[in-house]
Amino acid sequence: MTLPAAPPADPHAALTRIRAEVAKAVVGQDPAVTGVLIGLLCRGHVLIEGVPGVAKTLLVRALAAAVSLDTKRIQFTADLMPGDITGSLVFNRGASAFEFRPGPVFTNLLLGDEINRTPPKTQSALLESMEERQVSVDGTPRSLPDPFCVIATQNPVEYEGTYPLPEAQLDRFLLKVTMPLPDRDTEIRVLAAHADGFDPRDLAAAGVRPVASAADLAAASAAVRRVRAAPEILAYIVELARATRYAPASALGVSPRGATALLATSRAWAWLSGRDFVTPDDVQALARSTFRHRISLRPEAEIEGTTVEQVLESVLAGVPAPR
Repeated sequence: MTLPAAPPADPHAALTRIRAEVAKAVVGQDPAVTGVLIGLLCRGHVLIEGVPGVAKTLLVRALAAAVSLDTKRIQFTADLMPGDITGSLVFNRGASAFEFRPGPVFTNLLLGDEINRTPPKTQSALLESMEERQVSVDGTPRSLPDPFCVIATQNPVEYEGTYPLPEAQLDRFLLKVTMPLPDRDTEIRVLAAHADGFDPRDLAAAGVRPVASAADLAAASAAVRRVRAAPEILAYIVELARATRYAPASALGVSPRGATALLATSRAWAWLSGRDFVTPDDVQALARSTFRHRISLRPEAEIEGTTVEQVLESVLAGVPAPR
């Protein structure tokens, strides 16, 4: 007699354990950690932006160490080719035939380090995989593992040798998470950890260990999808997205894909908050990180000093929330 497989442990507990493990390596970046976890819950992709040295790559490495998922890393450079990401056909002399050799994109969690350092031709190699969870080489589509999540980092202040991400690729990121410089007390805690022997290159020595499985994440994702959103909430999300399109400073507003992304992230935030329904506060809490990378400003607005954050604040203040 075959016994049924044991159900995954409480998904909330699994997420709490992941947070605790990541906190062993990353100090004072709780909003960024939450954003990456929401990306995993929604089976979406996350773009992390911050100046050098704020632990962008360390955050993703610590997350990968805390979750039992296959993980690969790509260091994006100017000479990286699309086949270096997707894989390519290689001639097998023994079999006298071409064989497909998978690239690093065939993984569960793909870390794209400094994604804006590679040309648009190579960046476009990720478009199909991020949207359709497959890769087409020589006309043959090949499915990617499930789950599949891209977590990419970029530096906002270095322009030499970088290439802006095209709008089509930015729109495929569920969230854009910003990692600011730490405050004074947090920076002292970081230095104290290093003084006590913490080595960011050796997460195992720091005690970061796998505490959640793919089954735990699947159970959590299923729970998020059961979170209810009333018709008034759906209408509110649509009105917010439409308002970004008609804002005077906007050259490009949020697409329908962006509206569905805000619904997904709002449900995840509600679930993390212990509720099975979405409130207007949930929508407002995630609107900035879900929308900010989907808005392009008119050149004259940029010259006047207008920022995307100002447009978002105006939209959130101008669209009435449902009661």
